[in-house]
Amino acid sequence: MCGRYALTLPHEAMSQLFGATLSNDLPALPNYNICPTNQICTVTSDDGVRHLRAMRWGFIPHWYAKPSGGPLLINARGETIAEKPAFRDAARARRCLIPATGFYEWTKQGEARLPWYIHRADGAPIVFAGVWQHWERDGEAHTACAIVTTGAGQSMSAIHHREPVTLAEGDYAKWLGEDGKGAALLMTPSAEGQLDFFRVDPKVNANRAAGPELIEPFDAAKSA
Repeated sequence: MCGRYALTLPHEAMSQLFGATLSNDLPALPNYNICPTNQICTVTSDDGVRHLRAMRWGFIPHWYAKPSGGPLLINARGETIAEKPAFRDAARARRCLIPATGFYEWTKQGEARLPWYIHRADGAPIVFAGVWQHWERDGEAHTACAIVTTGAGQSMSAIHHREPVTLAEGDYAKWLGEDGKGAALLMTPSAEGQLDFFRVDPKVNANRAAGPELIEPFDAAKSA
């Protein structure tokens, strides 16, 4: 699962990375504590033309009477995405890329929730597989998305039983529907050794903006 993440890449760098045109409503970066319902950066493809655009993180099914009309759907399980009414149409026709520098997961020690920062071991950006759709009712409109997840691989299972589906550069076109069918085959755990992680400061638990200290290794002994 993925419930918080960080993104530090400038818009122009992401435009070059994905070969995408820039929208004029992109959220400010860097952001070290991206939370559900925030506007986030995504990449979509329209007849092979890629766009870096903003979306609300939190998928809104078409039957919701309002954005908060049901559970907040920030993740979509890859195992059932093709069958669930909320996601099945988007899984076929509205897939996106969601760039990140890294993401957070938590373990428990007694009553304490201990945050961990997960990032690519080679320092490259992480690119999540996502699905999206446009929702509109009573004059309110949102383009919203969810991050696709799968069962955790061996490394990630030490922290959590699920992980976001992360895409290699060579898979972007397949996930975006530019390179024929077969996107379902990409919904697998990350390769062993691809992701690394370390403890970070518990203040990431707060829903407030903070700086680069959130993604620095945390020394619990020094903070005691």
